[in-house]
Amino acid sequence: MLFSFITFFALTLVVSAQEKAVNPVKYTAHNKGKMFIFWGGNRESFSKSDIHFKGPDYDFTLYNVQANDKPKGWNIDYINPARMTIPQTNLRIGYFINDHYNISIGVDHMKYVMIQNQTVEIGGVVGASYPDHAGVYLPSGNHTVDLTDGTFLKFEHTDGLNYVNAEFSRVDDISKIFKIRNTDKFQLNITEGIGTGILYPKTNATLLGKERHDDFNVSGFGISAKVGLNLTFFKYFFVEAEMKGGYINMNDIRTTKDAADSASQHFLFLQRIIAFGGIFRI
Repeated sequence: MLFSFITFFALTLVVSAQEKAVNPVKYTAHNKGKMFIFWGGNRESFSKSDIHFKGPDYDFTLYNVQANDKPKGWNIDYINPARMTIPQTNLRIGYFINDHYNISIGVDHMKYVMIQNQTVEIGGVVGASYPDHAGVYLPSGNHTVDLTDGTFLKFEHTDGLNYVNAEFSRVDDISKIFKIRNTDKFQLNITEGIGTGILYPKTNATLLGKERHDDFNVSGFGISAKVGLNLTFFKYFFVEAEMKGGYINMNDIRTTKDAADSASQHFLFLQRIIAFGGIFRI
């Protein structure tokens, strides 16, 4: 009886080893313990926003201000270390805590440019210290200001609208749907996640004729959600396309060299991201 059991156990081990040799576990079958990093570019859209400015002898709001991004297009700057902050970019580093879920940190380097050629409503007070723009503007009084020539305001977060954030994401392999058998050569995944972080913009502003100011500061927070498609090839490399949207609230924006001057705004954003990266086990 004992000999029979030993023989059966040995045969089982041999068959199992043969099966593993014929059908080895693929590197892409499991993600737990892997790290990834990616770098890419984006285009952005922003909702209209009310921007509140306050300081010595003024306190007013501009309503429904429109803004665009500042795309660079396909350019060598994306891989030039000395010029990487000129385009709109995305950097992310993450770790898989199990086969489906990962945590990551990253920087979404967006650019927010107030459209100069627009007329917006204004409400509030601009004092006599600014004679070219002084007045009391009642919010219900249909008062407007023309921003075209930039003498009243130029306002940009162009180096940039930096969203420094952490994300929690899920990844699912959908290769079988497309009859992809060898995922170590080519694998198709979908990903979705949520994130939150701080805004660390460098705001380029000229306000009420004051000296232009351009400086970094922690100005607020953001929350976001994303969905994406990941194409991994030869086990270690991937390209990822994402749609990422969220809410940004900046309640302390530096506008001049005087710390008493500040602005605040909140708005929605939408990013379209293409990134290239690598994934490896540690």
